[in-house]
Amino acid sequence: QVQLVDFGGGLVQAGGSLRVSCAASGGTFRNYAMGWFRQAPGKEREFVAGISRSGGSTYYADSVKGRFTISRDNAKRTVPLQMNSLKPEDTAVYYCAASRAYIAVLTSEYDYWGQGTQVTVSS
Repeated sequence: QVQLVDFGGGLVQAGGSLRVSCAASGGTFRNYAMGWFRQAPGKEREFVAGISRSGGSTYYADSVKGRFTISRDNAKRTVPLQMNSLKPEDTAVYYCAASRAYIAVLTSEYDYWGQGTQVTVSS
């Protein structure tokens, strides 16, 4: 079983950058695809970015493509999400998740979730 802890959220002005990350413990980290999701008030949780077990493949939601970058360090068991050119509509609670699939983009494909970290982008 994998335990995930999300951290690094905060308040940033529009156009700024922020880096959130996820630390994993338990399980064999390299056996899990990893992803970031977000949930804004009154909205459903949505996929943001995903990365394969090896880190060789990445996927992004159209809304963040070109602005966000997901990576992973299998030795350190971390999954950073670098967020640039932030917009007020990026405001949400961001969640890290782990999937037994090679790579996954659907919420239902993920087995373990972090507790979330708040990202607020002011206009």
